[in-house]
Amino acid sequence: MKLNLETILKNPEFFTNVNVALPRFDVIQMRKLTADQPEWVHFGAGNIFRGFIGSIAQKLLDEGYSKTGIIACETFDYDIIDKIYNPFDNLTLNVLMNADGTTSRQILSSIAEAVKADFSSEKSFIRLKEVFTSPTLKMVSFTITEKGYQLKRTDGTLLPVVESDMNEGPHKARHAMSIVASLLLERFNSGAYPIAVVSMDNCSHNGEKLKSAVVTIAKAWLEKGLVTDDFVNYISDESRVSFPWTMIDKITPRPHPAVRESLEKDGFEDMEGVVTSKSTFIAPFVNAERPEYLVIEDSFPNGRPKLEKAGVYLTDRETVNKTERMKVTTCLNPLHTAMSVYGCLLGYTLICKEMEDDDIVRLVRRLGYVEGLPVVTDPEILSPKAFIDEVVNERLPNKFMPDDPRRIATDTSQKVGIRFGETIKSYISLGKDLNDLVSIPLALAGWMRYLLAVNDMGEAIEVSPDPLKEEMQSKLKGIIWNDPTSYSGQLKGIFSNASVFGLDLTSTVLFEKIEKYFLELLKGPGAVRKLLKSQLEDKKI
Repeated sequence: MKLNLETILKNPEFFTNVNVALPRFDVIQMRKLTADQPEWVHFGAGNIFRGFIGSIAQKLLDEGYSKTGIIACETFDYDIIDKIYNPFDNLTLNVLMNADGTTSRQILSSIAEAVKADFSSEKSFIRLKEVFTSPTLKMVSFTITEKGYQLKRTDGTLLPVVESDMNEGPHKARHAMSIVASLLLERFNSGAYPIAVVSMDNCSHNGEKLKSAVVTIAKAWLEKGLVTDDFVNYISDESRVSFPWTMIDKITPRPHPAVRESLEKDGFEDMEGVVTSKSTFIAPFVNAERPEYLVIEDSFPNGRPKLEKAGVYLTDRETVNKTERMKVTTCLNPLHTAMSVYGCLLGYTLICKEMEDDDIVRLVRRLGYVEGLPVVTDPEILSPKAFIDEVVNERLPNKFMPDDPRRIATDTSQKVGIRFGETIKSYISLGKDLNDLVSIPLALAGWMRYLLAVNDMGEAIEVSPDPLKEEMQSKLKGIIWNDPTSYSGQLKGIFSNASVFGLDLTSTVLFEKIEKYFLELLKGPGAVRKLLKSQLEDKKI
């Protein structure tokens, strides 16, 4: 059976027989109403959007709390629209991977329309303009990754595409932030209607990052006389255009062959995934874990969907920030990063398999419970201890979640500052002894060892993509994985970089421990395993 609008409407018994839940609302009517009275637009049409944000909208529609769906926009990878959205009538087969091995399967039909945010296409531009000038539009949300908000290279110079956008003006926009600024200009010119612009990306202070990028572009246009002061004032006024902060947490890994095979066994056709020209791994289905968290600052000047009815936490900015800090600096992200680099070194290809490794379990448990919890930020709406419990006991060991440590290890240089640096700074500010830290220096030393692109057996491995990979590998030049004498202080040039780690680690006693661990990791085959055992086997966890 093919997945499309016709089959779900005309052959519902097929889906019922294979335990796939169907929408409980009139999809055709929803799409018509959304086209005429759009309320929610989302940029970033990938897996986390489909499996999480799309699911939130589905719940609201199913329960009668919403009558309109989401208009999905893609700014980066148009293949997603051509190869996954259009052939399947914007439907997604959502597969939740329960820890007990069972799955919950549902047809997500909350995406009413899919549009390429491509201003070179007159059709796309006209449609987006129609949507953004509608007084009914309440929110624009984003899952475009942290990179999507960046206007500059690592050296501080503008990205060429951003520089072109600033020079050529709103109607020639190509970068995601320029496109958003241009569409907000259309909304301003049509009546300056209020709206919430909501980043749902997994990065700290995401609303601030989004606002800064959009306002920066608008001010560049202002300097060139392409927009007015009134427009800049409009997008800067949170009572008219808000940029709420959010915290999001849900693991949606690449589509896994085992999930595809189970669907095909039940009679689904054309479930094969694709790798797009922009290296996006995507399929007609999404496989994801059941636990999910979305915390949003309740700042919506034009109203909002009843998100709380779908399990979303609505709160104030301070609480959002605290929840983000809890997750990113203590309860999840540091554990993920630490185990990912060691998982790659030890030859693991699945996170769940790592959780069968006593040494790695000791690493993450000590990192979370012993080193992190004493300085954790408590948001009060969620329990940090309960959160870690769920991560360690349910989420990471889930054998049916096909997540890869190589995926987690991507862009590590962009993550270590917040994931480890903030805890280190908390220890310093509270007068706690940095020598008590074991898992954090192990994680940082392990990352350096990983950058040598050799596993614990001495086999060459491919290091995950990272914007600073080449720069850091060049600073490690001369180091030989099985020869500690080849080390001559190369780490100092890396760990002194406060922009990466949040502080100059060479000025702390922690650097000595990192160096010591790194030297141990260079002692040939089995050195990685030996170090983990020696440092963690008898430690409190």
